Amino acid sequence: MIHDLIQAGELTEHRGIVVMPLFPRHDPAAGYLTLDEGLARGLRARETSEAGSVPELVVENPLDERVLLYDGEELVGAKQNRILNISVLVEAETTLTIPVSCVEEGRWRHVSPSFAESPHISHAELRRRKAQTQATQPLARGIAQSEVWDAVREKSTRMAVHSPTGASADLYRSYERDLRSLETAFPAKPGQCGAVLGIGSDMCLDLVSRPDAFARLWTKLRTGYLLDALERLDGQPTPHDEIEALFDAIGRSEQSRQRSTGLGEDVRLRGENVVGSGLELEGELIQLSAFRSEDGGRRASGRIARPSRRR
Repeated sequence: MIHDLIQAGELTEHRGIVVMPLFPRHDPAAGYLTLDEGLARGLRARETSEAGSVPELVVENPLDERVLLYDGEELVGAKQNRILNISVLVEAETTLTIPVSCVEEGRWRHVSPSFAESPHISHAELRRRKAQTQATQPLARGIAQSEVWDAVREKSTRMAVHSPTGASADLYRSYERDLRSLETAFPAKPGQCGAVLGIGSDMCLDLVSRPDAFARLWTKLRTGYLLDALERLDGQPTPHDEIEALFDAIGRSEQSRQRSTGLGEDVRLRGENVVGSGLELEGELIQLSAFRSEDGGRRASGRIARPSRRR
């Protein structure tokens, strides 16, 4: 599957962090904007009502173009910061209710009427844990909330970050200088559509169908990658053959599909040492995120958080 779609470039290693660029083998068919482009042109993300609903947001797309919302992208503002539970392709001139998870456990009050973009996509550890929990019920509202809160809380404790509202965004603010110091080692390559990150034995893969979209997403993905790397700098670099083993595991994984919240089909990967998710439209793979995982999504707990935990 994966080798038919992409070809790997030369990997870069810096301070024990390994990043391998991925390039498409075929020209993309579907057109779309990224979330940041959409918001700049008039897309709006807001609470479902004045009362709000923790596991859901409304996205209004008045544009004449589709917009891709990437799994793990963070939206800040409104009653509390959220991340996308799945990748969603929003049709032009459409309003959708989408599944999300809260990444700011201690706030439930309006600070703005709608959401703004964030400069990062959630770190790979959080996204892996979310994917494992969602493996059997990816579209269920609230399915990953407890796991997401645990991941934010545990990382904040390990990295000695205190946030008044338990906001994931405060992790990135606290380590902004450290993250900036690592960014220049991993620039985007012309024509790149994805990347594999390796930190020791942990790996994740992210790709989209359009190199122009990836170029806009890369700075946000890279920031999430590097937040994980800060805890493990100067370790043993991930060997090339382990990255190849991740590709093989993706190819052998069990795949399931169901209609997505927006356009296309939500795709789930579960297998030996791998868990992941993606989005397909008319046979074209629009987005894919895959993670090395000993769990492989087999022990998905499906814990749905009680609403009282949101405050």
